[in-house]
Amino acid sequence: MTITGNFEDFSLPELLQFLDQGKKTGRLCIELGNELEKNSTKKTSYIWVHQGRIMTVTNRLDEQGLTLMIAQRGWASERVISRVMQTSSCFISEPMGLCLKSQGLLQPEQLKLLFHTQVLQPICSLFPVREAFFRFEPTRTFPLGEMTGLSMTSTEVILIGLRSLRNWSSLEEKLPDPSSGLSSLMVKQPNIPLNNQEWQVWEFLDGRVSLKDIASQLRIPLVTVQQIAFRLIVVGLAEEEFMTASTSTSVLENTISEEALVETVPHSAQKSGVNQSIQKSGVSQSIQKSGVSESFLKNLVGFLRSK
Repeated sequence: MTITGNFEDFSLPELLQFLDQGKKTGRLCIELGNELEKNSTKKTSYIWVHQGRIMTVTNRLDEQGLTLMIAQRGWASERVISRVMQTSSCFISEPMGLCLKSQGLLQPEQLKLLFHTQVLQPICSLFPVREAFFRFEPTRTFPLGEMTGLSMTSTEVILIGLRSLRNWSSLEEKLPDPSSGLSSLMVKQPNIPLNNQEWQVWEFLDGRVSLKDIASQLRIPLVTVQQIAFRLIVVGLAEEEFMTASTSTSVLENTISEEALVETVPHSAQKSGVNQSIQKSGVSQSIQKSGVSESFLKNLVGFLRSK
């Protein structure tokens, strides 16, 4: 089924994640330029996807892009590539990059560099685009002459692209609200490689702390937390949790109360093991085990502070 739309309604990261989750196979056409202006120059990018994995990206349909890229780097001339393609049968059913590697014309590191230049750079350059039309067409045929033989999941490409994005104006309206929290969609820790700040925000994925308070606790800009939250949401690791203003505040107050309790327990109580119990098992666990009410805890904190 052909799918059409525009970036104003469906951003490229969201679109790629849709193709990844649905394990779609086909060609995604992205057309830039204002179609209402007769003299405007339209630029079209073609992203080829197999089972949700991105195989190659081109801006032409004559299967000469990869050949020119190799020739421009001086790794093999167009004439040599053409002759090898005519004499070797592997080009009939295998990606050109792997065939050239089997013929000794390309090295593994060169294939990686070609994939980065041919696939990652063009897709990342499309992330800041605000106005574009897209069309996804299912297909079982691929331009083998434009393929290195390498591929990457759409989720991995999304993370790489959004991490490197400097201008977020096109995605600004899609960022989660500062007063919202995040809930995890994963039972276990994700196997997607996250960076340090993403792991820090991941620790708050319980739907109880707002993004504003997460930023305050981690001491990083709120907009950075919103961007991280968007990344986690768009790759399917989390969902936005709308919450009342009092929810996040109560969580912070409880955290402060727990810290205050540990700091204000008398020295005699520490000797009896009370403070050790709090530090080892956590105030919340101690309350659960002993059945002590939260109001009792607050009164106890107030009493200890008055001493």
